[in-house]
Amino acid sequence: MPSHLLGFFPTAAAVIGTALLAIPGCATMPDPVDVTVAGIEPLQSEGMEIRMLVKLRVQNPNNSEIAYSGASVKLEVLDKTFASGVSDTRGTVPRYGEAVVEVPVTISVYRMVRQVMGMAGGTPIDKVHYVMSGKLQTGAFSAVRFSTRGELEIPKGATSP
Repeated sequence: MPSHLLGFFPTAAAVIGTALLAIPGCATMPDPVDVTVAGIEPLQSEGMEIRMLVKLRVQNPNNSEIAYSGASVKLEVLDKTFASGVSDTRGTVPRYGEAVVEVPVTISVYRMVRQVMGMAGGTPIDKVHYVMSGKLQTGAFSAVRFSTRGELEIPKGATSP
């Protein structure tokens, strides 16, 4: 083999090997799960916090089940954290199916007052934008993440003094 080709073959093999490894990764990218709030129940609260059990409906539009060993959720209102929670619950969301995942959530009274004060001052607000995000832990270093945006309509007069 000519000496000028000796450096070419290891480089070419590395490039081809990397490309071959990337092809299956592209083919197996799952569709994102759809997560909505299925229900909310009050829990025992303490001191300066409100606790609720949030039931999340997780819809899996993929051909493989999602086995999870924990869940977390965070709700942001007006670009500030309003509520958050975690759960070590275990379960499975079936392939092309859905499941309800329960996560206890805490709302700090301080955060709630801050949000109300932010809504009360200045221009009247008729809609409040929110972002709900979280994850289902699927392994030591892997998770199925989700994020949902929406808006809540505020009844007339609810934010005026």
